[in-house]
Amino acid sequence: MIVELSDTTTNAVAKKIVEVRESGGAISLGRVLTLVVVAHRGEPTEGAIEAAIGASSEHPSRVIVVAMGSRDGESRLDAEIRVGGDAGASEVVVLALEGDLANHPRSVVMPFLLPDTPVVTWWPGAAPENPATNSMGTLGRRRILDANKSTEPETVLARRLATYAPGDSDLAWTQITHWRALLASAMDRPPHTPVTAVEVTGPCQSPSVDLLAGWLRWALKVPTKRRVGSFEVRLIRDEGPTVLAVDGNNNAVLTTPGKPDGRVAVSHRDLPMLLSEELRRLDLDEIYAHALRGVTEVESEEKASA
Repeated sequence: MIVELSDTTTNAVAKKIVEVRESGGAISLGRVLTLVVVAHRGEPTEGAIEAAIGASSEHPSRVIVVAMGSRDGESRLDAEIRVGGDAGASEVVVLALEGDLANHPRSVVMPFLLPDTPVVTWWPGAAPENPATNSMGTLGRRRILDANKSTEPETVLARRLATYAPGDSDLAWTQITHWRALLASAMDRPPHTPVTAVEVTGPCQSPSVDLLAGWLRWALKVPTKRRVGSFEVRLIRDEGPTVLAVDGNNNAVLTTPGKPDGRVAVSHRDLPMLLSEELRRLDLDEIYAHALRGVTEVESEEKASA
């Protein structure tokens, strides 16, 4: 069920949520968190809503989508309420703000937060310079960003590090969970000789690959180089490199000296899967912070050739 309210008020929206819930038989029991999705008018929000609905099977939530429009003109609030089959296991409240209301989104959102549940703030598009001090960011125990959506991918991780606060995380980091797991597994297998250096190769402007290199630099404490090209990770050892790459069938291929190649099918992880993984843990992601710091210690191909 989808209900639209034009030029309305927060009180009217709150009352309508109760009415829709009662008339449609929807209940709010079992909601485990409030997910606040922050976007600007003109940014595609439907994909973010669908991702939140997709993640709701594991994380039933109240999803509050705030679309901030022009700050000029008269204040106006348009709302949309989704429950039942149109909201999965969640209930979705879309709030479109215009005029002075767009300057005070926190005040508009506060009445809709579920009591006694954690709040997570997610920017599916461009994020503020300092998420932790942003008015919407201060609502959340966790703040989910996406460096891949930055208009300045070459410097976005430096800005993330400069403004990092406990509770920050990034979908660019979540995207490499399976690669980190494969590399950790490779380190547990023979040979157990030390890794002396690391080379990480990937697209030129890929925050995810940069974070992978930063994580390896922090975890292994060895010189790490970031190269440009097709995806590959080389763990250098005296007897030869352990190499993680991807073949033409999208299988992860792990090559170890003196052993047959290992192949693992790598499935595509879409936005609902990434968001669901992020919502599984509401504690601090300290490893992400270490990876951000590690990025600053990685030698890039450009620096090496300078």
